[in-house]
Amino acid sequence: MPIPPVSIPDTASDGHERFRAVREVLLGGVAERAFPGASYGVLLGDSIVALDAVGAFTYDNDAAAVTPATVYDLASLTKVLSTTAIAMLLYDRGILGLDARLGDILPGFVVGGGDGKRRIGVTLRMLLAHSSGLPGYGQLFASHSTPAGVLRGALAMPLEAAPGTRTEYSDISFILLGKALEVLCGDNLSRVFMREVAKPLGLESTCYCPPSDWKTSIPPTEHDYLYRNRVIQGEVQDENCYELGGVSGHAGLFSNALDVLKFAACILAGGRTHDGRQLFQPGTVALFATCQSEPAGTTRALGWDTPSETSSSGKFFSSRSIGHLGYAGTSLWIDPVRQLAAVLLTNRTWPDRSNKSIQQIRPAFHDALAPCI
Repeated sequence: MPIPPVSIPDTASDGHERFRAVREVLLGGVAERAFPGASYGVLLGDSIVALDAVGAFTYDNDAAAVTPATVYDLASLTKVLSTTAIAMLLYDRGILGLDARLGDILPGFVVGGGDGKRRIGVTLRMLLAHSSGLPGYGQLFASHSTPAGVLRGALAMPLEAAPGTRTEYSDISFILLGKALEVLCGDNLSRVFMREVAKPLGLESTCYCPPSDWKTSIPPTEHDYLYRNRVIQGEVQDENCYELGGVSGHAGLFSNALDVLKFAACILAGGRTHDGRQLFQPGTVALFATCQSEPAGTTRALGWDTPSETSSSGKFFSSRSIGHLGYAGTSLWIDPVRQLAAVLLTNRTWPDRSNKSIQQIRPAFHDALAPCI
């Protein structure tokens, strides 16, 4: 089945002209080769006021044009759309306790570890807040070529700090969190996401492991000469997630701008879906969106990030905003004060990962929204 088409909502019919300044920022990004193309959307209140796209899949002259329906590798936006969302659902149902210990759910995290006494103190709250003491990243795929092997590698990663004393954005934490959620659910993360999040929200173009007939309709993320030795298109870019079978707590989701805005609309509505169903309890949405008080100086909420002085959200989004970035060039920021959400999807890693120009484009994109709202 091909990727479902996207109809531009009536409320976004004048978005092309109204958000001209936003579009110009992104066209500048294409011209500067920050990324070959991008799709973006803006939600204001309960209305989608912009849904548009610029550029193409690659820099080739005959490359397909990006449209609002284009599906991208969301990379670490998976952490909020899937993993954090499932954690919220389990919290609401009394299945997940934020102060539950990871080792009680995944005993392999503690058993046999050289720093076992410290590891006992790692909680699910710490994993969500990136304060577990685990390292930010590890090339687990370099030593393990099966999902079970990658999990063993993640379980064995030594702590770099005492739990709760340091904030370190960590893929390893979310790999383990994803596995803990699978134990609590008794099911695969992908199936839980599709059944409990995607279906209620009507996310028709969001999934792990996209069908093979979607492949040519998804922009490639890079030409990998070091590991898989092929163009990465329609399969997850993150190598650890790839070796986990394309499904993980830290990466793996694919989606388009419209579906990401549908998710954002639910968050802005206090957990309510478009048809009035209470998917998440309002108090749970607020709890997970609250910046943690420890460790000192952290900007992390539970799963989400909040604005810092040099935030990718720019200078316009309020201090109560929550958001997240994805390595491949994706972002979502939600401002409950202005009832505003903005999604930006790109493949900035094409043809390789060296270009970091999107670090300037992201805040400029969000700042350009100010005169349009």
